[in-house]
Amino acid sequence: MESNPFGTSMDENSANLPQHLHVDVVIIGAGPSGAVAASLLHQQGKCVLVVEKQHFPRFSIGESLLPCCMQFIEQAGMLPAVEAAGFQFKNGAAFRRNNQYTTFNFTEKFTPGPGTTFQVQRGQFDKILADTAVSQGVEIRYGHSVNAIDLGENQHASPVLTVTDEQANSYQITAQYVLDASGFGRVLPRLLDLEQASSLPSRSAIFTHIDDNITDANFDREKILISVHPTQKDIWYWLIPFSNGRCSIGVVAEPHLIEHHQGDLEQQLWQLINEEPGLKALLSQAKVVQECATLKGYSANVSTLATPQFALLGNAGEFLDPVFSSGVTIAMQSAQMAATTLVKQLDGEQVDWEQDYAKPLMLGVNTFRTYVQAWYDGRFQDVIFYDDPNQTIKQMICSILAGYAWDTNNPFVKDSERRLNMIVDLCREQTIAS
Repeated sequence: MESNPFGTSMDENSANLPQHLHVDVVIIGAGPSGAVAASLLHQQGKCVLVVEKQHFPRFSIGESLLPCCMQFIEQAGMLPAVEAAGFQFKNGAAFRRNNQYTTFNFTEKFTPGPGTTFQVQRGQFDKILADTAVSQGVEIRYGHSVNAIDLGENQHASPVLTVTDEQANSYQITAQYVLDASGFGRVLPRLLDLEQASSLPSRSAIFTHIDDNITDANFDREKILISVHPTQKDIWYWLIPFSNGRCSIGVVAEPHLIEHHQGDLEQQLWQLINEEPGLKALLSQAKVVQECATLKGYSANVSTLATPQFALLGNAGEFLDPVFSSGVTIAMQSAQMAATTLVKQLDGEQVDWEQDYAKPLMLGVNTFRTYVQAWYDGRFQDVIFYDDPNQTIKQMICSILAGYAWDTNNPFVKDSERRLNMIVDLCREQTIAS
């Protein structure tokens, strides 16, 4: 490989870079899916180059991990570094709507696998994953942007990427395969015109970090808190405690439900927080420590997830909604699935990217989609807040909330829409009867 020795991250001036490199795999983006995929491929002896537009650490949302993703962190050899970082331990999720409060303990789930995880500041977390990949021998080039891709005349051609660094030096990389782990940057969907409208309505989020100064002894810092607006069931809030006395706080709603609030983003956020009495009381002493930001129209879809030349990972392919914190789990699941399929292809085996990667990945994505849609129309909320749940069914639902949306032994995965509707009807009938 005509580049820096493996096991380096390049932030320095790259004016002396070769004009053309040849590698097995180029990965666009060094976030969780890119770092995990790079590590898994490197373990199998593949020549991997990661190209990352930004410099780490950098801010990102998606801070409440799900237990399912811990198995991929372990497979990538990154678990000791994550466990040593001092992140906030997480064992479940709490939900509040008006005077109703309920919790899901992720260790009490149907599916085998890790039952606990962490709530993380993503700047630090993503850097730990990327740095660990570098320590294993992966090369990451920070400040390098992919500007073009040439897929050649047929699907057997080697893709050629044009890359530019921050000093406007341009070079090309020929790879046997390309993985797009660029997240919301969605590099290949833009360059190859793969983007499609999402089936989900357009929503917006406003978010920030706070010194929470929470004094309520009943507040459980080991769980994400999801609160529902008292009169608008499709407005909800996340509160993600960190280990340093801070929290990530955000509100999600359709744009028109946010825009009628006056002022700048911070003023709009606090107006909406103060409309939910529980949050208002909980955060009465909170202080904003980071400029408020917004993300609009974030749900995304694509016409193609993978071909013999490229695959889209995580948010680069499809992003649903932040409500169940599925983003990082989908990213890591896609990284593991793509790496497994790609190793077979690079080793000369015949693979079918639609059958071996896209369809299995979308099984879990579509399971999450069922529950996201049902959250906003109120069906899943009625299940979550039902006050006398069947414990076996709750364990099956808990598995999905813990990220195990690919477990087809779980009836609420295998037949998600029908099973959910059956439970919705039962909960509503029992609520009316009582």
